[in-house]
Amino acid sequence: MKHILSYILALGLLTAGPVTTVSAQDYTPVPVTVSKDKVRVDGKLYYSHIVLERQTVYSICKAYNVTEEQIYAINPTVRTEGLKKNAVILIPCPEKEAVQARDTEQAPKKRAERKTEKKQTVHTVKWYEDLDTIAEKYGVSVEAIMKANGLTGRKLTKRQKLIIPDSTAPSGDAMPEDSVPDTAASPENGRPSDNGSLPASVPAAGRKVSAVLMLPFDSNGEKPRNGSIDFYCGTLMAVKQIGDSGTDIDLSVYDVAGGVLPITVDRLSASDVVIGPVSAGDLSALLAKCPSETCVISPLDHRAEYLSGQYSNFVQVPTSTLTQYEDLAEWIREERKSGEEKVIVVYEKGARNIEELGAMNSILEKDGIPFSTFSYSILEGRDIQEPLMGMMNAEAPNRVVVMSESEAFVNDVVRNLNLLIHAEYDIILYAPSKIRSFETIEVDNLHNTHLHTSLAYYVDYEDAEVKDFIKRYRALYNTEPTPYAFQGYDIACYFLKMCAASGESPERWENLAANRQTMLQSDFRFERNGTGGYVNTGVRRIIYGPGYSITETSHLQQRPQSVPSR
Repeated sequence: MKHILSYILALGLLTAGPVTTVSAQDYTPVPVTVSKDKVRVDGKLYYSHIVLERQTVYSICKAYNVTEEQIYAINPTVRTEGLKKNAVILIPCPEKEAVQARDTEQAPKKRAERKTEKKQTVHTVKWYEDLDTIAEKYGVSVEAIMKANGLTGRKLTKRQKLIIPDSTAPSGDAMPEDSVPDTAASPENGRPSDNGSLPASVPAAGRKVSAVLMLPFDSNGEKPRNGSIDFYCGTLMAVKQIGDSGTDIDLSVYDVAGGVLPITVDRLSASDVVIGPVSAGDLSALLAKCPSETCVISPLDHRAEYLSGQYSNFVQVPTSTLTQYEDLAEWIREERKSGEEKVIVVYEKGARNIEELGAMNSILEKDGIPFSTFSYSILEGRDIQEPLMGMMNAEAPNRVVVMSESEAFVNDVVRNLNLLIHAEYDIILYAPSKIRSFETIEVDNLHNTHLHTSLAYYVDYEDAEVKDFIKRYRALYNTEPTPYAFQGYDIACYFLKMCAASGESPERWENLAANRQTMLQSDFRFERNGTGGYVNTGVRRIIYGPGYSITETSHLQQRPQSVPSR
């Protein structure tokens, strides 16, 4: 494949700059903040710590009050290869916290045991286990385990909790084997597509694709933008992979920092696809001069979605917050099992996200789900427990949706819900993805409330294809891939393969809605915005469970074939 060497050399030029000599006296250690994320491995509790640049084993040990040998014991590669930026390492938790965690985990189980006399065996999946080995261990059928846990496929994740049914149950309860859908990954790319309209693999050799990548590298500034560099690195990996399969990729890369768009109309006309720029303003300026037959991809800014109503050659990749709220409402509809369950939408008085709140309410109303709304100001947070209890059912699950992106308000809602859980209320919390970035919320509280959240981006690090990507990325760049790198790889793989598969057909973009793909970090589910361009409605669902488990759950969204103008 041509050009790849020049791309990597260009990357070196972008990151190059004047060499500065730093004396030992000028070195400032990077502070280490104790992580709020915890995981349980083989029955032991650990902090999950993300290594930052220039952190050392010594500084990490000092922050967590552990010894170097304790870190090496659970992270042997740290001893042999040292720390790597953005790597995740495990740090032993103090025994006191481990005991508290066990008590917290056992509390829901004890409440459940008081409500039912039937005892259940719960198995925690180890990395080397599959359904066959687990079924053999407990003397039950694979079909019985799948039915007891509502599984639609055979894929399991590490530390996933499985209910093991009673082996004495009648065999008639087992799920027929032919009713289990085949979710095995395709041999071409390791992941199934939702349909066969377009091949996931690269077509035969000889295809040529002309592409443009426009990102704000700020190569002339004091420091290039790391996010753009990482996105570029992920894109290069996709270009190499597709090129090695026989497709000739002609990629032009432009630095558009400062709103400068140094590209001619002729180059745009000769391009199959343009990825970037990032901001809605720059995208709008580019679309104004871009020929209608050249597709423009919005790679990172969810606020650019409005352009899909104006330009038929525009594709919005980041899923909007509104779409995440809509999916939460659908999720409630799918999981709600009886009229005894209460659904409560909580929002802050004077909230700004009126559009999202209205969408949530209208979807619940459309689906015939009875719900209540509850609003309060942050100053009233100490006095809301009794009013909330008056709206809940002490004998059935209570599904609570928090409609806010204010960290202080969401933190207060989660705190109050945890107090009600201790008062024996069964509560399930639904919230948009931003809740995972709030540093003031104790992660234990999210697990206690069984947080259900819909996300635009989520990486399953247990997935074989993800592991392969990380291994290749480390080998090429000697660092860890960031979310920007995953995004660059996903977008380039999807759109460059699509261009190669459809050739120069002007109708190629009409296939977007049919070409649904599950990528490393995102799900691509494109729908046309009226007569305009396309928007991505793909989300990923994760559930916070006991034992600090986080489980990704699959779903099939039944959405209309078009979306209203936004």
